[in-house]
Amino acid sequence: MAGKQTKFVTPEQAAGAVQSGDWVDYGFGAGFPELVDRALAARKGQVRDVKVRGGLVIRPRIEIVEQDPEGESFSYYSWHIGDYERKLQKRGLVTFLPVVLRSLPYLYRDGHIRCDVAVVPVSRPDGEGYCGLGISNYAWRTIFQSARTVIFEVNEHYPRLQGVDGSHRVHLSEADFVVEGVHEPLPQRSYREPSATDIEIARRVVELIPDGAVLSLGVGGVPYTVAKMLAQSDKKDLGCHTGTISDPFLELYKAGKLTNARKELDTGLSAWNLAMGSQELYDWLSAEPGLFHPGDLDYIHSVDRISRLSNVISINGGVQLDLMGQENAESAGTRQLSGIGGQMDFLEGAFRSKGGKGFICINSSRVTKEGERKSNILPAIPAGSTVSAPRTMIQYVATEYGVVSLPGKSLRERAEAMASIAHPDFREELLRYAREHFV
Repeated sequence: MAGKQTKFVTPEQAAGAVQSGDWVDYGFGAGFPELVDRALAARKGQVRDVKVRGGLVIRPRIEIVEQDPEGESFSYYSWHIGDYERKLQKRGLVTFLPVVLRSLPYLYRDGHIRCDVAVVPVSRPDGEGYCGLGISNYAWRTIFQSARTVIFEVNEHYPRLQGVDGSHRVHLSEADFVVEGVHEPLPQRSYREPSATDIEIARRVVELIPDGAVLSLGVGGVPYTVAKMLAQSDKKDLGCHTGTISDPFLELYKAGKLTNARKELDTGLSAWNLAMGSQELYDWLSAEPGLFHPGDLDYIHSVDRISRLSNVISINGGVQLDLMGQENAESAGTRQLSGIGGQMDFLEGAFRSKGGKGFICINSSRVTKEGERKSNILPAIPAGSTVSAPRTMIQYVATEYGVVSLPGKSLRERAEAMASIAHPDFREELLRYAREHFV
C-alpha cells in the first residue's frame, strides 16, 4: 500500500503502475476511468501486451484503443458490446468475452481470471474518506480485492450516494493510488420514440403486470414504453430490483407509481447495480439517495434473492427466437451485437418468484435494407448465432401479435404457440416445419 503522502498522484503516475503483460480492469457501464485511460494510452511503446477489460461502454472514446489501433501495446476485451464498442468491433479492435453477469464475481474471486490493476471510478470522498461507486457498482470490491494494484479515479460528476449499510461505498485507504482531475460530463443514454410495434407489444405486456410488481427492465424501446404505459395506468405500488436503473424508473417515480412498498426485501427502496440514462436520472440519484439500494452483482443478480421477491416481472428484448423457444439475444451470426448481461439472472429469478413472469419482447419481423421482410421467429436458431437462453428458461414471449407462455408445452405445442405470434406472412411456413419435425 502506498504511503499516505504519495497516495494522491497524477494520472500519469498512476498509469505508471501498469506493467507489460498486465490485465487491467476498467469496469462496466457508463462509469469509466477516462483520466487514467488517457494517461495509460500515452505509454504506447513503453509497455507490451497490456490487456484491458471493460464492457457496455457508451462514452465516445477508449484511448488505449484509439491511440493504439495496431495493438502495439494494448488490446481491449469486452464483457458486453456497448454502442461505442460496436463501432470498435467493426474495425477489429475489441475482443468479446462471453459471461453471465451473476457468475462474473466468481471468476475473480476463485482465480479463474486475473486482475493485476483495477482502475475504479468513484465519487468525491466525504469527510471520513468514503467514496461512492457512482453509477457502476459492478463487482468492484470483489475485483479490486484480488488485484495487485488498486487505483481510484475520483469523478466530480458522480452521484455521491453510498448505499444501504455502505453497499455502494469504498474507502480511500483501500486504494494504492488516487487520481483526481476534470472529467467530461457523464455519458447519457437516450430513448427513441417508440414505434407502433413497440407500443403494441408493450400494451400486451402491461395487461399482465399486477399491482405491486417488482420490475426488472432491460434497456430498450419496449421496456421504456412499458414503463411509460404503467406510469399512465392505474397500477399501484410498483417496485424496482434491476440490473440497470434507467429513465423508465424515473418516469414511474414521477408518476407516483414506484413506491417499492410491497417488496419483501429492500422495502421502500429501488435496488440496482448500474445506472445509465439522462442527466436527470443521475441528478435523481444525487438528490434522493435514501430511495435506493445500489448493490454489487452478488446482491442484485442473485437468483435466490430475486426469487424471494413476489411478482418479479423481467422484461427484455431479443434478436431471434426459434419454434422451441430458444432465444438469441445478442448476435447476428458470429457477429456479437451486445451480450447476455443479466438477462438469464432475471429470467430465472422471475421464473422462481411467486407470481413472477419473465418476458422476451421481440418484433415479429424486420425489413432489410433491400426491402425484404424477414421473420424474427425461425424454425431454428441459425448456425453460428448465439443461443443466449435455452428453451427451458423462456417463460413468456411477446410480439405485436400476442403473448404466449411456453412452460409445460410439448415441442409441437411450443412451435404452434410461437407460430401464432409470428408475422402472418410466415405462419404457414413455420407450422409446416413444426408438423414435419415435432411429434
